[in-house]
Amino acid sequence: MQFVPQQPYHVYNRGNNRETVFFEPANYLYFLRKVRQHIVPHSELLAYCLMPNHFHLLLCPLETPQTIHPLYRGVGTALSSYTQGVNQDRKRTGSLFQAKTKAQPLAADEAYLRTCFRYIHQNPVRAGLVGRLEDWPSSSYRDYAGLRSGSLCNQAVAHGLIDLPQSSELFRREAENMIPPEYVMGQ
Repeated sequence: MQFVPQQPYHVYNRGNNRETVFFEPANYLYFLRKVRQHIVPHSELLAYCLMPNHFHLLLCPLETPQTIHPLYRGVGTALSSYTQGVNQDRKRTGSLFQAKTKAQPLAADEAYLRTCFRYIHQNPVRAGLVGRLEDWPSSSYRDYAGLRSGSLCNQAVAHGLIDLPQSSELFRREAENMIPPEYVMGQ
């Protein structure tokens, strides 16, 4: 993974063999604590969605004087420390995630960034886990929709980079228009 400061990235990974990585509600919260601890100090988190067997993060790395961006290590540390905690709790060994976390740079095209943002939030509905976006607690959708006051995502930066509707009602209406996966994953 290479990170260029102030370039948005869609970062994602899934469980080995597509297996579960979040086994119970506490695991989702534990992973978000790892994101806050190891990833947020090096990037603006714009959106996230944690699914039973994978996760999506929309990040914008901060400026840094280092040649290798510290976000690279932060992502690795978040995943390995999460895995260690879950392995200890579940009395298991081995890695949870696939070896390579993907970090897809997003074009400066604001329309595509907005498409990816919506796609990330739509994952639980697309997977048939819930019927409505607001019913999935492990994404940043509720924060942007005005249904929760989470502080993990930097909404001000997201609104500056992406022309998101300011009103919660307009945001919800737009978010419900499903994005075909090939529009995002095929880039």
